[in-house]
Amino acid sequence: MDSARTATVSRTPLRSLATEAVHAGRDDLARQGLHAPPIDLSTTYPSYDSRGEAARIDTFAATGAEPDGPPVYGRLGNPTVARFETALARLEKTEAAVAFASGMAALTAVLLVRASLGLRHVVAVRPLYGCSDHLLTAGLLGTEVTWTDPAGVADALRPDTGLVLVESPANPTLAEIDLRALAHSCGSVPLLADNTFATPVLQRPAEHGARLVLHSATKYLGGHGDVMAGVVACDEEFAGHLRQVRFATGGVLHPLAGYLLLRGLATLPVRVRAASANAAELVHRLAADPRVTRVHYPRIGGAMVAFEVDGDPHGVIERVRLITPAVSLGSVDTLIQHPASISHRIVDAQDRRGAGVSDRLLRLSVGLEDVEDLWTDLDTALERPVRASGLY
Repeated sequence: MDSARTATVSRTPLRSLATEAVHAGRDDLARQGLHAPPIDLSTTYPSYDSRGEAARIDTFAATGAEPDGPPVYGRLGNPTVARFETALARLEKTEAAVAFASGMAALTAVLLVRASLGLRHVVAVRPLYGCSDHLLTAGLLGTEVTWTDPAGVADALRPDTGLVLVESPANPTLAEIDLRALAHSCGSVPLLADNTFATPVLQRPAEHGARLVLHSATKYLGGHGDVMAGVVACDEEFAGHLRQVRFATGGVLHPLAGYLLLRGLATLPVRVRAASANAAELVHRLAADPRVTRVHYPRIGGAMVAFEVDGDPHGVIERVRLITPAVSLGSVDTLIQHPASISHRIVDAQDRRGAGVSDRLLRLSVGLEDVEDLWTDLDTALERPVRASGLY
């Protein structure tokens, strides 16, 4: 962390999450005579001190620390993106955060950091987001994965294990893991917790021992379905390695996306709590509906709901009108999808079902609409269920 950012963090008093969401990353604006954060779209920056420039680049190459002074090049860092990173780190209560062009780019960077040290083995717990599962299973980055349940993590560790990866609540079953107990089982191996579903509003994995906290920022952090990004919240040492990988591979976040994410964080607590209230009401009604055989909802709450239907799930997708049938989640509007057909299609069918992702499961990302309107749409979509042979 550079000296200016360290000084800012040290001077900032402890504040509530709602206050941090509005003010973190913006602490210097009033001193500059600004109210809204500026968007810096520059790809390069002038410097007449080439010796100083060389020294700063040497420092970055050695440590990955953000260079002191003015920016150098957009692939090395951007002031607008840095504001979002500062804000997210404060919300997750970590020393730093590093943003990427997507959640998968962020996960890829973590795996590359560990692989560069010869630690290519990953221990993971299903279910994960389907593309995360595929990235590990296919060995696309030269990694090897051991799948286990939380109780088996300690026994699955090897000398070359570089990472333990979990998602809690999990996508799409919303299964929860005791992160503190799991972090203890990991020993010295970093635990990466995907916190996309919970957000720091409901859960801060770093407080439970996770060294790395992953977000698909495309989802709740952005919150409006108009930005794609990923971010890892972590300690400054690991952040330095992530910045080096980001610089080398080019998986940078566009400044406009950084601006939209910073703006999205300001309303994150309000959005998550309002959507969660809607979700809790829908869970109550779905659980009492004879057309629904099972409802999945995490103990910590949230705006994600999964439910299994006594009929053809594809028919529900076809009949919704207010709710949007689409992938992704975390937007202000409600989305529904069939994981076995889309988000987890890439996972082997046997592995998918073994992780609890049945072919009758539907995933609902609840938004901010009036809950009565949402229920009317679901109630209509659930009518006339048709049993489909071959579905489990």
